[in-house]
Amino acid sequence: MASEPKIYRFDDLLKHKDRNDCWLLIHGKVYDVTQFMEEHPGGDEVLLAATEKDATDDYEDIGHSDEAKEMMHKYYIGNMDMKSMPPPGWNRYRPPSEHPKNPHSSVLVKLLQLLLPLLILGAAVAFRSVMKKD
Repeated sequence: MASEPKIYRFDDLLKHKDRNDCWLLIHGKVYDVTQFMEEHPGGDEVLLAATEKDATDDYEDIGHSDEAKEMMHKYYIGNMDMKSMPPPGWNRYRPPSEHPKNPHSSVLVKLLQLLLPLLILGAAVAFRSVMKKD
């Protein structure tokens, strides 16, 4: 006989909101997505932005694949006591409390975005000039 799912209160959800311990509330179910943070196609910031609230709308707005929906079973840990939920609108969006891992990495990414096409163009021109000589 299967055991009853664990019931969590909204206060429990509020305690699990960072990269090392991340829970989401979707469709009245609680998911511990901590182990999925680095694998999430949208990045961990998307998951962190969905903490401390009912993330059902965020989840539905994206339009997840059937495979992604099936994968959620792996992270399911229980149900939310919906009576413990705060009134609608109490929690406006707030950015995650953690800062990005390395603020300098965005400069490197932008530099690569600029230089990579130039390198490809230079390689193409060099290849063409070599081919014309033959």
